[in-house]
Amino acid sequence: MKKVLFSGVPFDKTEITLALESGVDAVIVEREHVASVQALSKIPVLAAEDQPYVLLASKADEEEAVRLLGQGKDVILREGWEIIPVENILAQSDRLAVEAADLDRARLAAGILERGVETVVVLPTAAEDLKIIVRELKLSQGTMELETATITAVTSAGLGHRVCVDTMSLLKSGQGMLVGNSSAFTFLINAETESNPYVAPRPFRINAGAVHAYAAMPGDRTTYLDELKTGTEVLIVGADGSTTLATVGRCKVEIRPMLLIEAECNGKKGTLFLQNAETIRMVRSDGRPVSVVDLKDGDKVLCRTDQAGRHFGMRITEEIKE
Repeated sequence: MKKVLFSGVPFDKTEITLALESGVDAVIVEREHVASVQALSKIPVLAAEDQPYVLLASKADEEEAVRLLGQGKDVILREGWEIIPVENILAQSDRLAVEAADLDRARLAAGILERGVETVVVLPTAAEDLKIIVRELKLSQGTMELETATITAVTSAGLGHRVCVDTMSLLKSGQGMLVGNSSAFTFLINAETESNPYVAPRPFRINAGAVHAYAAMPGDRTTYLDELKTGTEVLIVGADGSTTLATVGRCKVEIRPMLLIEAECNGKKGTLFLQNAETIRMVRSDGRPVSVVDLKDGDKVLCRTDQAGRHFGMRITEEIKE
């Protein structure tokens, strides 16, 4: 995840308040204002006079930045940096920070050499776009390629422990988590965003499946649903493949009647156990949620296929059959 800092130089109380409310990782102010800003929030407050700034005006400046990074210092490149020198530095260190004067420069910095810089320091000129910058750089995990699976069977599967993942975020229709019995075949499970005659929508909740199921996580990792806990960041995926992060507020594990969902995608077969209830929904290929009680053979739902092989949630190259 990228780090986003706000440079409150020159000092402006309104901008500092905006930065704190936006969720930046730290703010930079003149030393005389450090104590007063520290009283407003628990996030780090850095003195501008102590920061190792480098203005890239020559090859020697680029070399100086690399030297400082090699000493373990967190170099901040002044605004005006160009892509090629930044690429050269990133090839030797992944701890670089750069200033950004607007939204486009922040996006550019986050994508250099595909991985981008570690930290973006937003200048006051970009204050009005600060919330967008924080959301895009800190929450977005890029875009995932989703595919269409064809339902081949939906059958009752007795009782099982299922996991409701209650997040601290309000999700939208078409958003949810990728869950499956195999890391090589996961289904998009829609959050409880839809209305029905019996239960009010709970758009913070994903009724995600049985305790043993895999869930796709940030950073190309997986986890068992049973391992999720308060404070864990989970990967939220939209029907269009867009991704974001949400933090788990709590997980509810209860015994409920379950359904076994079976499907096929491009010759691959995938399965998942979901609670047998109208409020649990998968996502159709057109992005519309569909209740599991309405699923039938031949229906098309969104999924993601991958190569099998995980060890403690990390991708490994190994012959494996799940």
